[in-house]
Amino acid sequence: MPRPRVKRLIRFKPDVYYFKPQGIPLRLLDEVVLQPDELEALRLYDVEENEQTKAAGMMKISQPTFARLIDSAHSKVAKAIVNGMAIRIEESS
Repeated sequence: MPRPRVKRLIRFKPDVYYFKPQGIPLRLLDEVVLQPDELEALRLYDVEENEQTKAAGMMKISQPTFARLIDSAHSKVAKAIVNGMAIRIEESS
């Protein structure tokens, strides 16, 4: 039986939930989905320029878990940009 997932501290709630290439209707685009914890990791690391250990502490997770989150988020955003896909931000529960 897997270990229960620890609740992650997410302080940011975006006003916008979709980003897409200009000039292409959303219904014609494939999309990648960013989870709320991935968006929070991007915000803490790339926007606020915190070190991984500090950002992980702010989210109440370990640094290796934070590193996996940031790698996943970077990969999804890069895939969307390179392949002209929409980015949907999943709403937190």
